[in-house]
Amino acid sequence: MPELPEVETTKNALAKGIGCCRILDACVFENRLRISIPDDFKQRILHASILSYTRIAKYIVIKLSNNLDIICHLGMSGKFKLSYQNPPYREKHDHVFIFTENGTLIFNDPRRFGLLTYIENSQLSNSSFFAKLGLDPFSPNLSPQYLWEKLKNKNIPIKVALLDQSIIAGIGNIYASEILFDAHISPLRIAHDISLKECYFLIESTKKILQKAIDAGGSTLRDYHKPDGSEGYFQFMHCVYNKTGQPCINCSCHLNETGGIQKIVQAGRSSFYCATKQK
Repeated sequence: MPELPEVETTKNALAKGIGCCRILDACVFENRLRISIPDDFKQRILHASILSYTRIAKYIVIKLSNNLDIICHLGMSGKFKLSYQNPPYREKHDHVFIFTENGTLIFNDPRRFGLLTYIENSQLSNSSFFAKLGLDPFSPNLSPQYLWEKLKNKNIPIKVALLDQSIIAGIGNIYASEILFDAHISPLRIAHDISLKECYFLIESTKKILQKAIDAGGSTLRDYHKPDGSEGYFQFMHCVYNKTGQPCINCSCHLNETGGIQKIVQAGRSSFYCATKQK
């Protein structure tokens, strides 16, 4: 599933590749996504101008001039593509075309777990999509004290807590493993045992890893590609994710004794870690 770095990369690519311009037309070929695309989606966005692109957690929000926001979630396999052909070529799993003065936005989603809808600007902050979200990883309000208060009563592994979108919004499975490795904290640690000092390290590692991933264009493991069709390359910078049995970066461990990076399953998700470095 695309996580915060992939969503941020996509949002930035749309802003650069299409930018602020008028919507000329739209075509919905398939509206049966996680939540059905509204029947009047085309009519509501037609002839409006795109004013801005923002990211909220793992959502992309496209602000329009007619007091509407387009909301998109990439789900498990969704992606935006950009086409400058006229007419654009439709590929398999292309569900929506949004034609603009500067090119065509194409929403493609093989598994159809994504989301594409609209909402009134004034209702955005009260939307059920965002009402229960925690702080963004890059929010200035994300402090060690905030995180410690959120964790102190949680009797779950810290890895599972990092995936809780009501605590920090946007972290997914790949980056939770990478963040914990960078912070030298075991994914097996119980959340309420994480100290205030360790919360500081977690926040620093979160910002560091996510920014590195954004700069690298995200991680392409299966479905994710950037809107221009190219791959991200942060997967080549992973330290532990999907590296079972390999030595961790700058390894000082005895591989024959430790077995290298270990894989466990927590709350149905794979976690990867170094048992020697992460305590």
